Amino acid sequence: MAHMIRLQIEHDTKGKIKPTLVNNLGSAVIEHNAILHDDAQISSTRYTGTDLVGALNSDPITNTKKAEKAVKSGFKNKFNQTFFDSYGFENTFAFTVTKETAQKYHLKKVSDLEKYKDKLRVASDATWIKRKGDGYPSFTKAYGFEFKNIRSMQIGLVYDALKNESIDAALGYTTDGRIAAYDLVTLEDDKHFFPPYDASPLATNEYLKANPKVKKSIEKLEGKVSTKKMQELNYKADGEKEEPAVIAEKFLKKHNYFE
Repeated sequence: MAHMIRLQIEHDTKGKIKPTLVNNLGSAVIEHNAILHDDAQISSTRYTGTDLVGALNSDPITNTKKAEKAVKSGFKNKFNQTFFDSYGFENTFAFTVTKETAQKYHLKKVSDLEKYKDKLRVASDATWIKRKGDGYPSFTKAYGFEFKNIRSMQIGLVYDALKNESIDAALGYTTDGRIAAYDLVTLEDDKHFFPPYDASPLATNEYLKANPKVKKSIEKLEGKVSTKKMQELNYKADGEKEEPAVIAEKFLKKHNYFE
């Protein structure tokens, strides 16, 4: 998505503005701080559920429209930033298992994990295990059980760990291309614990005011990438090893840069 924004802006400004990508900031918190300190002016991908409990320090909101409204007003009033409309995809948390594990333990929804909570080896990134609001402590209260064996693991490694059978279940992301690449199964959040995580770009109002064409470029991408399409694009990177910049450019060219 960062490459899409970069290329869209370059195209619309005929190369007069060429954004520089700051990669591998590691987390939503670090990225948020980079924006606050003017080390960056645009964030390519923010998530409503994450920013509600994170940057805005609010309680989770399960209604999609209410969550979006709260995040937009919160970032405008608290940080003088524009939280744009969603790209069209949601990247929510999902407990994921292999097809073999799903069949062996008859797993279809998250509640089904309770019966095997002392047996299954579960992995998640460290942030979720410690996070309040939509993290593991609140999850255990909502679902009424804890895992005996839950370990923190870099999110990029959990899918390979599932495939290699070094873990039995992992908390991943619904748009990750490796779910399709490895033929994994996501379990239904039957208690509707996780809030909506609709993906949107964000930018400082100061920068947008100075560069009105950039605002129009970003707005062109609103509602243009569905969750299914995001999975397909991610699969091209994770499954077919295509460069993200190339994938982004092909997507934009296919749609004529949404002119």
